[in-house]
Amino acid sequence: MAEENKKQPVEIEEKESKKVEKGKETEKPETKDKKQEEKPEKVEEKKEEEKKKKEDKKKIKESGKKEAIVNGRDLPLSKKHCVALCDFIRGKKIEQAMNDLQEVTKMKKAVPMKGEIPHRRGRIMSGRYPVNAAERFIKLLRQLSANATNNDMDLDEGIIECKADQANRPYKRFGSMKFKRSHVTLKLKIKDKPKKGK
Repeated sequence: MAEENKKQPVEIEEKESKKVEKGKETEKPETKDKKQEEKPEKVEEKKEEEKKKKEDKKKIKESGKKEAIVNGRDLPLSKKHCVALCDFIRGKKIEQAMNDLQEVTKMKKAVPMKGEIPHRRGRIMSGRYPVNAAERFIKLLRQLSANATNNDMDLDEGIIECKADQANRPYKRFGSMKFKRSHVTLKLKIKDKPKKGK
């Protein structure tokens, strides 16, 4: 009887150990399967996101965005200075225009103007140094370059088009004088290259 009792606990322990081993065997492949299932799903999601980004870029290119616009409204600048600066930067590239305006702020380069204005050195007759207006125009040009890069435009190929208009001028205190106010519109345009004929 004592021998039989000894055998029974040994058999019970062996059965329990087999159950534990079976449990481990069943658990391991399940965890591997789950990991294998998760990895391809993540890879597929990444591929789908990349495809969407490429499609969005293609749509932008197909849509042909060739303009970037910045509108400066009710700027505290005189119309005369704004018109002169627009003539000064029209037809130039953004980098060149910004460099020229920075020279104007340092009073190294004069902006040509019409009227009874003193003569300046260089290839111009009469001109002035509108420092405040030049600083405002530099800010607008930075915004224009940011808009152009957002539209996936090439800044080297773009040319500036601009115009200045007089805005509503509110009266100063007691209605004796009016404030200076101007609207400025800056555009960066990419012109189509002429097709070569056969």
